[in-house]
Amino acid sequence: MPKGSLNVSLKGADDIFSTEESRQEQQREQVQQISIGELFPFKNHPFKVLDDESMQRTVESVEQYGVLSPLIARPRPEGGYEIISGHRRQHAAELAGLETLPVIVRNMDDDAAVLLMVDSNLQRENILPSERAFAYKMKLEALKNQGARSDLTSSQIGTKLRADEKVAQDSGESRNQIQRFIRLTNLVPELLDMVDEKKIAFNPAVELSYLDEAQQRDFLEAMNDTQNAPSLSQAQRLKKLAQEGHFSYDVAFAVMGEEKKDELDKVVIKNDTLRKYFPRSYTPKQMEDTIIKLLEQWQRKQQRQNER
Repeated sequence: MPKGSLNVSLKGADDIFSTEESRQEQQREQVQQISIGELFPFKNHPFKVLDDESMQRTVESVEQYGVLSPLIARPRPEGGYEIISGHRRQHAAELAGLETLPVIVRNMDDDAAVLLMVDSNLQRENILPSERAFAYKMKLEALKNQGARSDLTSSQIGTKLRADEKVAQDSGESRNQIQRFIRLTNLVPELLDMVDEKKIAFNPAVELSYLDEAQQRDFLEAMNDTQNAPSLSQAQRLKKLAQEGHFSYDVAFAVMGEEKKDELDKVVIKNDTLRKYFPRSYTPKQMEDTIIKLLEQWQRKQQRQNER
């Protein structure tokens, strides 16, 4: 038979001994260049992507070097890809004007995707209490789902290891602290923002999370009117009053209006009084900044008069 009639394809050793599954896995892990318009944020992503100083540095890095670390994403049933890891890089690339991004595409179910998304973001240095709260909650639910499917003996969460124990173990927190963080997810957005802004301390915020939504909004109004942040003892009393059915705006106002030992020399101006002197669009922070500037101007004027 002539040599030209032979149609023999010799495979290399890697092809002979690799399985179809491993070849598919290798294919999935290849970095692909994907259009930025085909990338979508993870559903209910708990981590905020802010246009702050850190983001500006990331944008400058992307403009100079490109995106060095590929994103991880999974295909969406409706088309495109859902970002699992790399939301900040995607946003920085968008601001830098990039059209495509390096992406590793993985086929992952919802629970596995949640676990990877949370764990990859919890490695960041600066994480807000609200971000940690929702991240822990999502991870806990994902671990519980995995455990339910494998009779609580899944190797993914450890043999008979409780889901909350796994979250605590991975984060370096106690189980009790994990549950306390998750309590913050019960706060109305305005109060949760105040926790992030350090206007309300963590421990009082946990106690306030036991109030229902209407009670939290009454408390928020009382807090604004008295211009007092709750101490732990005040928050605990308000929680107890709510559980006993004695909570109201008037009760919250009375509790929040009490003088604290470290605030005996504090000057309190009611919110309604201040509002008369500012546009309705001004936030409490804008009013505070304006008052401080006016006081500084007054102080300089007094100093000049004293020097004459």
